[in-house]
Amino acid sequence: MDKLLDPILRQPLSDALYVQLKGKIIDGELKAGERLPSERVLSEESGVNRGAVREAVKRLQQAGLVAVRQGGKHEVLDYRQQGSLELLPSLLINSKGAVDPKVVRSVMGMRSALAPEIAAEAAQLGGPALADKLDQVLSVMQGGLHDLNALQVGAMHFWQTLAIASDNIAYQLAFNTMRQSYHKAWDKLTYVMAREFQDIDNLKAISDAVRRADADAARSAARAHVALGRQALASLFAAM
Repeated sequence: MDKLLDPILRQPLSDALYVQLKGKIIDGELKAGERLPSERVLSEESGVNRGAVREAVKRLQQAGLVAVRQGGKHEVLDYRQQGSLELLPSLLINSKGAVDPKVVRSVMGMRSALAPEIAAEAAQLGGPALADKLDQVLSVMQGGLHDLNALQVGAMHFWQTLAIASDNIAYQLAFNTMRQSYHKAWDKLTYVMAREFQDIDNLKAISDAVRRADADAARSAARAHVALGRQALASLFAAM
């Protein structure tokens, strides 16, 4: 019988085992309703101690990937019904190392809904001090409009500043998840989303709205801004 797991080498043991098991579940090698192998089997196949195995399985429970059933056995769950946002970055790149278009569209849809509200709440709470911070980011971006990599970094900084200023923990955690997902495909998105990164006008409109505490104007400018990236990706996937 083939082994389920590969040996764990030169990595934090529980983290590395968690990543392997999570991948097996997401890829469908371990199917919903199946029992997870016992601690002894997992320990023997991966070469890690049982303490690390228990920690890895605990993380699978927290992520909504397995559940303890009668007799202390762990059953694999359907992550689409039980999983948390923690899984999103893992889903973006499939087991073959390719970007999953369906997941990208899902992330962009979530971003299109969330970004305008982050901008609006930041505008309500921010004021001149926050606007000054945003303008500093924009000043750097405007100095390198043809450097897409720099613009990409600047845009991420701009939105992270807004997310923190929104003072909404749910928005902040959702933004963190989207950022982690985005970084999985960072290089692949640089040129695809160029029009959005170069859209300084709408980012400036957000900053100006923050300065005036105009939530509606911030929401409108944010919606127009992120629509550029979503449209670019939609065109790419349609061509593919």
